[in-house]
Amino acid sequence: MNTKILEASSISKYFHDPVTIQILKDIKLTVDHGEFVSIIGKSGCGKSTLLYILSTMDTDYEGDLIIDGVSMRNKKEADLALVRNEKIGFVFQFHYLLNEFSVLRNVMLPGLKLDKYKEKEVEERAYQKLKILGIENEALKKPNQLSGGQKQRVAIARALINDPLIIMGDEPTGNLDKKNSEIVFNIFQELSQEYNQALLIVTHDNEFAARTNRIIEMEDGRIIKM
Repeated sequence: MNTKILEASSISKYFHDPVTIQILKDIKLTVDHGEFVSIIGKSGCGKSTLLYILSTMDTDYEGDLIIDGVSMRNKKEADLALVRNEKIGFVFQFHYLLNEFSVLRNVMLPGLKLDKYKEKEVEERAYQKLKILGIENEALKKPNQLSGGQKQRVAIARALINDPLIIMGDEPTGNLDKKNSEIVFNIFQELSQEYNQALLIVTHDNEFAARTNRIIEMEDGRIIKM
């Protein structure tokens, strides 16, 4: 069995506005099943740019991106959208929950979009994810009735709804205080250890990174330490 979920092969990225600047330089990395990996580096070093490429949201790059054994190069946008919905879960610094829907419905939305299960089954799966994160009692509340830490846990539940191969996070604890950052870290660690979930998290928090399985350190668009 191939344990590699994601592989970046010699990825380079240029911006052309108005002069050409190289943003990423020959990035090579892999993420395996159950691995909890963090990416660190100063602002502007290319961390978030890399994450957008690895998540298939940015397709303007050189090199190759392989997810679950399949190259993402030259795939149509509709195919990439399916990969994003089915194989990748996202957790951002801001939770992007919709206040017009209940917590449960927010978690269900990517599952309904994937259209793999009937609505009732998606609902049951969403409730189970909330239970894993210890917030099933908030299921019928609206997001604006929750604390910042609770909202981020809902966002993680939503990221898990389609049982993705990998969860990618862009500063997921960036807006949280120390206590809630610790809760989110512990959730990620449990997902990795108990559920064999792969995680790739961009963070400014060196304490957070130090406790992950592996740190990838970037500087000026390159990986300088792994």
